Amino acid sequence: MPDVRDLAAFYDAPLGQLAKRVILRHVENFWPDLRGLRVLGYGFPIPYARLFTGAERVIAAIPAPFGAITWPQNKNATLVCEEDALPFPDVFFDRILIVHGLESAESLRPLLRQLWRVLAPEGKILLVAPNRASLWAQVQVSPFGHGRPFSHMELEALLKDALLEPGRWTRALYAPPFRSMTGSGTGWEKLGRTMVPGIGGVHVVEASKSLYAAATPLPKAAKVALQQAKAAEDF
Repeated sequence: MPDVRDLAAFYDAPLGQLAKRVILRHVENFWPDLRGLRVLGYGFPIPYARLFTGAERVIAAIPAPFGAITWPQNKNATLVCEEDALPFPDVFFDRILIVHGLESAESLRPLLRQLWRVLAPEGKILLVAPNRASLWAQVQVSPFGHGRPFSHMELEALLKDALLEPGRWTRALYAPPFRSMTGSGTGWEKLGRTMVPGIGGVHVVEASKSLYAAATPLPKAAKVALQQAKAAEDF
């Protein structure tokens, strides 16, 4: 499984730059304006930081197996966390972006229920996950070729099981995963959506919070982490 160094190196390379441009266009189409909102990025969201412009608060939560990274340079807004014990209060975030977080998770349901817990009642989750039917999921030249890919039905069932209701849904990244690929990717996206819409490299799905169940209790590990975070803030 890639760590933060592998992920950063991928996004510094031409293929990673192409993936970022293509995915970011779709993500910004879903969420064009985050001004005044509290935003959580889970997984490795840092390459998509342009999306966060104007947000009231932004935190990048990186799974512990990935390791640590400092971002941004002048004021660190990242933390390393366990996927089943996010150190945040209930209903704290208005928006949650998940990139490279789902395919690498050890246990999906506890992670998604933790994300459900910290999401505000009217909040939205935007999830970017590898598409099982794509070439990107079959070759290991990118982070999308590692870990667990998903079909549309699998991802929909996972979200509903975690009390998250899928809404808008698209696929992105139709360019083949060749290391020599450059450019904007616009031509590949247009051709792919027209000719073979089911084989885009990633799913991009927005989900809202279902309130037809009691909140998941905050695990003991999350309570300890949250107390430590509050103590550090007070200090």
